[in-house]
Amino acid sequence: MLALKLHGPQTAAALGKRLTITGEAVRQQLVRLAEDGFVLSWSEAKGVGRPSQFWGLTALGHAEFPDTHAELTVQLLRTIRQTLGEAAIDRLIAARENETRENYSAAMSDKKSLRERVDELVRLRSQEGYMAAYEDPGDGTLLFVENHCPICAAATSCQGFCRAELSVFRAVLGPGVEVERAEHILAGARRCAYVVRMVDQAA
Repeated sequence: MLALKLHGPQTAAALGKRLTITGEAVRQQLVRLAEDGFVLSWSEAKGVGRPSQFWGLTALGHAEFPDTHAELTVQLLRTIRQTLGEAAIDRLIAARENETRENYSAAMSDKKSLRERVDELVRLRSQEGYMAAYEDPGDGTLLFVENHCPICAAATSCQGFCRAELSVFRAVLGPGVEVERAEHILAGARRCAYVVRMVDQAA
């Protein structure tokens, strides 16, 4: 399930290669997980030949990865909204955004290149439970990804959290850096992904 979470839908053979066990052994485990509702499978044509069977996590499977204090957080947000109004929610998000920006900026104070700053962002976000990583597509951009959202319930209740996080990324990665969200868990994607590029100098 962790491999599916980190790398997305795959065939049993591909999972077996990644986990260094046989594809058949993986398939047996996937069938058991499917019976419990954690994964599902579908056929997909890839070129000539028989369609391949792919496996992916269901909503129940994704829920096995922790959403930090989800129920309590949503209750608190609901209470704040009902008793103090939407402006109080906005102030709360702004305060969290400012604190996060300051902490990340301090951690990146000695990071000079864009790649070093993205690498540090991966480290920081992974410590917070986002299963972060980055990829280099080879086109002059970097793809910063978060394979899990430990505050997903809160972000679903109040999407200002997502806007604030994107603002933080843009701020801490430095001037002359463009950050655009390309995939979003709340929009149905399996992960959040951000295209990072320099706009006025080489990375």
